Formats: sequence, structure tokens, C-alpha cells
Amino acid sequence: MKIAIYGYGNLGKGVEHAVLNAPDMEMVGVFTRREPSAVKTIKSKVFSADRILEFKNDIDVLIICGGSATDLPKMTPTLAEHFNVIDSFDTHAKIPEHFDAVDEVCLKNNKVALISCGWDPGMFSLARVYSEAILPNGKDYTFWGRGVSQGHSDAIRRIKGVVDARQYTVPIESALQSVRNGEMPEFTARQKHLRECYVVAEEGADLKAIEQEIVTMPNYFADYDTTVNFISLEELKEKHMGIPHGGKVIRTGTTANGENKHVIEYSLKLDSNPEFTASVLVAYARAVNKMYYKKDYGCKTVLDVAPADLSLRSGKNLRKEML
Repeated sequence: MKIAIYGYGNLGKGVEHAVLNAPDMEMVGVFTRREPSAVKTIKSKVFSADRILEFKNDIDVLIICGGSATDLPKMTPTLAEHFNVIDSFDTHAKIPEHFDAVDEVCLKNNKVALISCGWDPGMFSLARVYSEAILPNGKDYTFWGRGVSQGHSDAIRRIKGVVDARQYTVPIESALQSVRNGEMPEFTARQKHLRECYVVAEEGADLKAIEQEIVTMPNYFADYDTTVNFISLEELKEKHMGIPHGGKVIRTGTTANGENKHVIEYSLKLDSNPEFTASVLVAYARAVNKMYYKKDYGCKTVLDVAPADLSLRSGKNLRKEML
């Protein structure tokens, strides 16, 4: 398979690592909106994004590594006109409209796209669907963290007087234990997660004003118990430069007459959020290529892909070694 990357930030670099480690894949190159000479890759060639159509016949799957807020809603349908593509669009509420826009383009041009691929949406989505199908009489719970939320961290950095910041999403242990006990509780957002903020402020900045703006910020912090810790830039660089994350999808339910309780739990603990997301994208790129040769055109999600299509193994080997 010939793979190309469109966009080269943390996610794009993770994709390059994953492709270079895949024995059935070859890197065509990285396409960037920046000046190509300024982009340093691991070993891949770098081209201007303006040249992407020159490679229309050289790329089996184009992995799009843009942001969900403004990049992917435009990039994915535009590029799906010419390439089989995959993205990690993660704005849950807008997935249906993103799917429809991309599906229309793919069906017109006999292409395959797979959207919203990663761990949530992605691997966690699969866990929720499998668990609900098996335990229809039950409840789903998703806990995120402990990990760095890149979107929340960016929101803090936009506050006047803030030099840099990291925000950790932290599950509340008592809530987690209640779910694991099969109690099937009802939670508010505040009862499930805490938010820990580590902030570097400008010298002389009003720390109380910054803290107040953080904890009252709607859609980010106002609905959670939030702690704000002001630290030095040196401490931030020493202790908070990684991008760890993870979480748990848990379904608790009953069978038969309701006397027997069951708990299904899928858990991830990630040293690098973007590198793990990239690894999921690359595995599903293999499935996109297979669907294209089956002429199974259109937009897809992880829910439409058979597990065998992610694997390098043959069906015979999967049945022997993995089943």
C-alpha cells in the first residue's frame, strides 16, 4: 500500500512512525500547508499541499491529519473527490453531518473514506456497540483520563496573561468504583470527572482573574470541579510536556430475570495520545484499501469494518492463532 500524510503535526508524525513500522506499507510523502523546507520528518519526502493532485495515481490511501474544528470539515470532502481518505474527526455531535458530506462526494467519485477514526470516537465506539448488543438491559459509562486534554489546554492558553498551560481530565475514583460494582448510578458531569490545570502566567499577571476566568469558562470548566495550579515555565517543561491520555468504557447490565449482574470494561492507558491515534488510523487505512478493491465505495466509520480487514494475517491464520 502506498500511503501519504496530509498535515504534519503531532498526529502526522505519529502516522509516519506507524507507516514506517508497517511491512505492507510505503510512504509516498508528507503534504503540508507550511513551507516544505521548514518541515522536518523522520525520513519521508515533504511536498507542498498545493501539489497533492500531482500524486493522484500514486496514493492508495491519504491519511488526513488536520483539526476537527475547522480543517477536517473542509479537507476530507474536498480530498475524497480524488483519493481514498481517512480522518480522525472527533466532534461527536457533528459526526452525522460530516459523514453525509463525505459520503456524497465518495459515491460520486467511486472513492472510500473512513471518518472519525481513533480511540474516541473509534475504539471506544466499538466497545459501546459490542457491549450494548450483548447486554441490552444495562447502562454505558465512559471515563476519560487521567490525561491531557489538548482542546482544554488550548482554551486556557487563549486567556490574557497566560504563557502556557496543560489541563488534565481526571476520573473521580468513587464514581468509577460505583460503576464497576454494577450499581448503575446516574451522574452529572461534575460527579464523573475533575479538571486539573497547570498554568504558567506572565510576570505581574492577575492570577485571581485568570483562575476565575478558567473555572467559570462555559463548555469547558464551569460544569466541573476545577483546580488551578500556577507553576513556572521550567516546571511545566520538566513535568508536563508529554501528551498522555486514555480512559475506560464500561457497561453494566443484567441478564435473565435481572438477578445476575455483568460488567464489561474496555480500558486504554496511553503514553502518547497522538501516537496511539495514529496507529489506529494506519490499521484502518489497510481496511480502506481493501474496501476500495471490493468496490465498496462511500463513507464509512469503524462500525462498518470487519476486524479481519485491519489485520496483516490471512483468514486461515486468524482462525488458527487469534480466534
